[in-house]
Amino acid sequence: MTTSLTIERTVHFQRRPHGRKELQDGAAPVWASLPPGRVPRVARFLALAHRFDGLVRSGAVRDYAELARLGRVTRARVSQVMNLLNLAPAIQEEVLFLPRTVQGRDAIILADLQPIASVVSWPKQRRMWEQLKAAALR
Repeated sequence: MTTSLTIERTVHFQRRPHGRKELQDGAAPVWASLPPGRVPRVARFLALAHRFDGLVRSGAVRDYAELARLGRVTRARVSQVMNLLNLAPAIQEEVLFLPRTVQGRDAIILADLQPIASVVSWPKQRRMWEQLKAAALR
């Protein structure tokens, strides 16, 4: 009597040093399916600003000075990051979804956004943002 046995497992190949591939048990890790490149630093700063704002609003942290102490950065640096919250919501969304940086420096940096964030008028911010994008994301 012949009995057949079928075993189903999820496996993936993981790249090892020197280009070798190794069979691994289980599904591929999440980072293996990410597109190439890295998230621009200014997008990470904006996400951090939202996180910091939530901490201050909830009372978990007293103020920006305490954030600076905890993060071992200057109060001025925390203020620069927090100023990103003054950007128009549509601009913030675009910053969060900037294309990944595959090689070299980021196309848009924090210093590029500071003058835009200091403008109170959202329509004027929008015009400045469009000019920056046209120049930086060619």
